[in-house]
Amino acid sequence: METLNQWLGAINGIAWGYVLVYFLLGAGFYFTIRTRFIQVRLFGRGIYEMLAGFRHRSPGDISPFQAFTTGMASRVGVGNIAGVAIAISLGGPGAVFWMWVTALLGMASSLVECTLAQVYKERHPDGTYRGGPAYYIRTGLGQHWLAMAFALSLLLAFGFVFNAIQSNTIAAVMHETYGIPPWSVGLALVALTVPIIWGGIRKVGLVSEFLVPIMAGFYFILTLVVLVKNWAAVPGVIGLIFESAFGFGPAAAGFVGYSVAQSMMMGVRRGLFSNEAGMGSAPNAAAVANTDHPATQGFLQMFGVFLDTVVVCSCTAFMILLSDAFTPGQTVEGVRLTQEALAGELGAWSRHFLAVAIFFFAFSSVIGNYAYAEGNVDFLVKNRKLLYGFRVLVLGVVYLGAVAKVELVWQMGDLSQALMVGINLVAILALSGVAFKVLRDYEQQLQSGISRPTFTRDQIPDLEQSLPQNVWPRGAP
Repeated sequence: METLNQWLGAINGIAWGYVLVYFLLGAGFYFTIRTRFIQVRLFGRGIYEMLAGFRHRSPGDISPFQAFTTGMASRVGVGNIAGVAIAISLGGPGAVFWMWVTALLGMASSLVECTLAQVYKERHPDGTYRGGPAYYIRTGLGQHWLAMAFALSLLLAFGFVFNAIQSNTIAAVMHETYGIPPWSVGLALVALTVPIIWGGIRKVGLVSEFLVPIMAGFYFILTLVVLVKNWAAVPGVIGLIFESAFGFGPAAAGFVGYSVAQSMMMGVRRGLFSNEAGMGSAPNAAAVANTDHPATQGFLQMFGVFLDTVVVCSCTAFMILLSDAFTPGQTVEGVRLTQEALAGELGAWSRHFLAVAIFFFAFSSVIGNYAYAEGNVDFLVKNRKLLYGFRVLVLGVVYLGAVAKVELVWQMGDLSQALMVGINLVAILALSGVAFKVLRDYEQQLQSGISRPTFTRDQIPDLEQSLPQNVWPRGAP
């Protein structure tokens, strides 16, 4: 097992250290240029669509806002607390700047992949929609074997591995903070998860719609308290982030050991793992929404990348850098560094708040990950009994993750996700012409004075024959 762990670590080091990071950034840069910085030009549209999506509801359907919060449930997790701390610990304050850059480019990638997920979505027998990379690879590219490879890699990564990691984190924090044995935490997590995943995608959407805004809101409020308390030091921290990112000024002398390359690599890797832009995960949530135009969910999920990295991750970064907990060159376990920073600023009670926050952040990721996986189970088998069996397996993994060591599981997850990312990036680059046409149609309707653009299958003639017959209607909007 140790040898296998080392081999997987070496493979993942090459994949994530050299290949996929640059592939993801390159794709994000390409989409940014081709769309003329659409994430900047139409940034406000993401906010508009989020608010409109909250109001746009149809009985029995999954609203755009519910699909958005389902995607956020998976995005906003332990990585926003522990991952940011690890990036700063290993890459210095400059890593935060490169997380922001990653988010900016990733917003364009997320817009493209989630728009494609809406274009090629399919109607499910229960009346809702399913879609994502597996669907647009099969329908848009005509590569069924590649679609199946993607679906299987996502099932392994998000259906099993990452859920085990989330439950393991919850159990570790509960045991360290309150002395609760991991086995009882595992049973409690299973009990909480059963009614949600057994309710299917609709129930996940309802719970995410309630849980995500509350947990992110409380975390943001806590950050505001720290910022107000240290308002005079905030400009200095912002300057430190930029100076450290490029290795000049006082930061170059004050943070010996953190090279620009280190800051960049840690910031990019942690940013990508947190916001999932271009990885092919969020499109599975984006596809289930009932929308008037495919681009509406694209703009919503684009805004989700901004919220995840520029807002929530920055909350953690500022709490750490404004405290005395961070010592340059000292490697501290991610969660512990954030705990020490909060306790130093707000007192010992904040450790309990953070433990609760980690619980909800990680638990929301469990149900969000399940939502991703369910759509791919339907893609592979379309059998209700097998879907029920899959749900039982997910519950078993949630429990085992709480009581077992997950080092090898992490390596397996990284490898399966690497395969998933590689397949998805090839697909969205190949289908980017379709996404650009759909986005252009959306913008043209906005420019003509239409506040809520709509889409029909014959607006893009070369798409009409390839789309499922029971999704997008015919006729001019």
